[in-house]
Amino acid sequence: MDAIHIVERINGLFNVTNKEIYFNESGLTYHANKAVKKLGYCVNLTLETIEEARIHGVDMMITHHDAWDEIYGLKEACVEKLAEHGISHYYNHLPLDDCDFGTNDSLLRKLNFTDINKTHEWEGLYFGRVAEYDEEIEFYEFVKKIEELLEEPVKYWQFNKEKVKRVGLVCGNGGTTTCLKESVENKCDVYITGEVNLYLIQYAKFKGINLIIGSHTFTEIFGIEGLALRLKESIKELEIVKLNEEHYEANIESYNR
Repeated sequence: MDAIHIVERINGLFNVTNKEIYFNESGLTYHANKAVKKLGYCVNLTLETIEEARIHGVDMMITHHDAWDEIYGLKEACVEKLAEHGISHYYNHLPLDDCDFGTNDSLLRKLNFTDINKTHEWEGLYFGRVAEYDEEIEFYEFVKKIEELLEEPVKYWQFNKEKVKRVGLVCGNGGTTTCLKESVENKCDVYITGEVNLYLIQYAKFKGINLIIGSHTFTEIFGIEGLALRLKESIKELEIVKLNEEHYEANIESYNR
């Protein structure tokens, strides 16, 4: 089975309600034109993750992000390296945030949430969630659970003394006040995302909602892992491997308060 047929299997896993948005937010970026026996998954397409794929003998990579346009020249360098090593590449961004086996739902289920509802709509797709526990949990206990799950330190700010019951989540880049506003309006006790800036912190303090900030990469790893596992269920002979990524963001000095 080649990369094109793998992509057809992936497309069949999604309920595509808007084809234009779906195919603008996902797709095959390089086709090596060879059989895919071993597939590697990770969040980001970088020169380093391509090298990881080469070391593991991967025929095709699937990632959540394509090479970032904001890193000028990276996309061209990645395509060149993929071609050099004969590795196909596919990414799936917004549809993976929206689907029930994707980034947001996967993280929340691993935190033992069952009451999960979609939020943060864009063009008919939803990139955020509100979820609620049956029983309240202490804030610092909740922080510890997230750190154990992500396997990295998180930044956190406690702006209320309430226990955690209702949370808002935008995996990855939910570091805007617009994203936080929806969780405030949904009366969440805490907001979780993978990016932070001064405005987000000040708005959270103003509204009295606690903040937990993991890294963009490792808040999203469970979604692309879920996609890889579903492919494995569909194609029994396919071997899958997780490609290691550096914890860049976790090395930033902590701003915990």
